[in-house]
Amino acid sequence: MDLRVKKTKASIINAFLTLRSKKPLERISVTELSAAAQINKATFYLHYKDIYDLSETLENELFENVFDSIEHPDAVLTDPKLFVRELVNGFVSNQSLIDIIFSDGRRGVLADRLEKELKALLFEMYPQYKGIPEVDALLTYMIKGGYYAFTENMTGGLDMTRIVTVISDAAEYVSKSVIAAGSENAQ
Repeated sequence: MDLRVKKTKASIINAFLTLRSKKPLERISVTELSAAAQINKATFYLHYKDIYDLSETLENELFENVFDSIEHPDAVLTDPKLFVRELVNGFVSNQSLIDIIFSDGRRGVLADRLEKELKALLFEMYPQYKGIPEVDALLTYMIKGGYYAFTENMTGGLDMTRIVTVISDAAEYVSKSVIAAGSENAQ
């Protein structure tokens, strides 16, 4: 990619993040963003269809960063503590961007997409678990529960290590309970 294009995109993204940290997505105009990025509107439209396209592009990039930080997605079934630690570490390493891009009622978008993509990957790896309500509920709990437990408690001033320990211990406990119940139901 041409250096000028990289600089222009970086300017657009930085201006967007600055504006987005101060106001809802719906209240940001291309005119305002272009002025903040010190570009003209036509330049913005060379790269993005509208503000929502830019936001979606950044959401997708951020999602990929979090998703890629989960080195062992199959650990959700075999080592839930490891899975939750990797999931939370993905949130931690991207927290400032998550707080900006997924603010104002958009927090659930990240959790929903993580759940959908991880379930698809896991059911591809372990097709025998597809369609088992207990496993489906466990995955929802591990993914969304880990996400919301982490994000809700990070603002409370608690030690991050303690938060991750509590979340991963709970995930392990629930996982063992669900797997034990599933084994009993299978007999």
